[in-house]
This record gives sequence, structure tokens and C-alpha cells, in this order.
Amino acid sequence: MRWTDEQGPRARRESVDLSAYPGLVVVYLGFRVGRLRGLKTLLGIGRGLAQVQRDMPDGLLAHENLVYGLNHVGMRQYWRDLESLEAFTRSEPHKTWWRAFGRDPAGNGFWHEAYRLSGGMEAIYVGMPNPIGLAAFAAARRPEGPFMTSRQRLAS
Repeated sequence: MRWTDEQGPRARRESVDLSAYPGLVVVYLGFRVGRLRGLKTLLGIGRGLAQVQRDMPDGLLAHENLVYGLNHVGMRQYWRDLESLEAFTRSEPHKTWWRAFGRDPAGNGFWHEAYRLSGGMEAIYVGMPNPIGLAAFAAARRPEGPFMTSRQRLAS
């Protein structure tokens, strides 16, 4: 559907008022299948993500699926605040997905980038064969010590 205004088919320009969301966090995530057995992992995560979209955990404002390539899919999520996002990542099913992926990525890659309206950006890349997103131009840094968690990286 194309937006129109009263004057005709000219595209209507709109913006958004984010003042009601001072803690807004936007997260981009990607999953890259690197081996055939990685499809099973992707299908399992896909079922869980469908459940997340149906249940809409507290603080998740919107979820959009994305396709980056034939073997690379992802999503964009808008969270009310970092606390809501962190609560979700520490709960089921996310906690189990992340733990299982850490034990056996099955040749797959995963990444996320988070952007806060109030300032700060952070990223993590696991098993990606080539730099993507912020990693395409920014210097690499190991996620350890005071740089281990998303919250710590956002504060850096």
C-alpha cells in the first residue's frame, strides 16, 4: 500500500516521536548457516522466535524478521529499555538457545548489534567468517573482563 495525501499520489512523509521511549534499544541480530547441520539449529531457533513473537515478552515493542542472504537470516527488535532486553536474555527460551549455541555452534555464525537512543552502541560476533556491520570498519576487541556483557559494552 502506498501512502498518499489529499493532493494526490505524492508520497506522504512521516517521522516518529520517540519521547515516550527514552530508554529505547534497537537490536539487530543475524544467524548465518555455515554447515548443513546448522539448518537444524536454525529451525529450532525459528520455532522459538515464532513463540517470542506470539507472546511478546514485556518490553519488546516490535519484532521484524530480516533476510540478509540465502544462508543468513536475522531480525530487528525494538525494546522499551535495556532492563527489559536483559530480563528476556536471562529467561527461557533465550538462555537455553545461547548456552546451546556456545557449546556447539555447529559451524554457524551469530551476531548482534545494539543501539541505545540515550547513547551507546555495542556488538558481538560469534563464528562469522567475514566482518559484518560495525566489525566491517571498527577495530576488533575481545568480549572479556569489563567488556563481557552487552551492558558493559554499551557503557564503554
